[in-house]
Amino acid sequence: MAAIASSVPSAVQRERAFFFYMALALAATCIAGFVRSILLGRSTIESPWWVHVHGLSMMAWVVLFVAQNWLVASGNLALHRRLGVVAAAWSVWVVAVGALVLTMNTVTHRTLPAFTPGYVMAIDGLATVAFVSLTWAGIAMRRRSDWHKRLVLSGTICIIAPGLGRIVPDALVNTHITYALLPLHLVFFAVAIGYDLRTRGRVHPAYGWGLGALVAMTVLPNMIVDFPPLVALAHSLGG
Repeated sequence: MAAIASSVPSAVQRERAFFFYMALALAATCIAGFVRSILLGRSTIESPWWVHVHGLSMMAWVVLFVAQNWLVASGNLALHRRLGVVAAAWSVWVVAVGALVLTMNTVTHRTLPAFTPGYVMAIDGLATVAFVSLTWAGIAMRRRSDWHKRLVLSGTICIIAPGLGRIVPDALVNTHITYALLPLHLVFFAVAIGYDLRTRGRVHPAYGWGLGALVAMTVLPNMIVDFPPLVALAHSLGG
């Protein structure tokens, strides 16, 4: 009986496995989006260097996120903590590279024709703020694993908008892109929240923070698109 009981995964093990599968789903979604973009000829090797640096940096974060969840699911918490130092530093790099590519795209007029440069800056800037706020809140609460894993997951859901944008039909992307992406973001939150309800009987408050950040990065760009300082910044960068 003892052998049989020990072979049954505990609640902690099942939860760790769930977060690993969520990380895999996020990675697969990003890969699918960029593969579609490549097949359609929208992403090519001829893109400027900063675009490639940004893409590689973002994919490296996703790989780190998957690796960290795999280490926890496999019980290697010591390596998870050591790699966490790298992941924390990389999250800062992601923000820096995001600011670089946003600036360079504005300077070289590489923004999508359907949007003003200021609108693109608002979209990408607020998504980055959502990501870094949730991720570093999770890092600060790393000793409380229930908060830590849910906040970092929420931050990663918010930052995969570029991958999601390559899945959404063009007709939707070219109108209100943030609202077009919202349902896809919500699918991941719905799965995570549904798991909490099924296993814990309640929703963890960390997802309230995540959903709040998601709403902010969805709604605010459409509200501040004509904000004079933002318009002035976009014009100054774009020459």
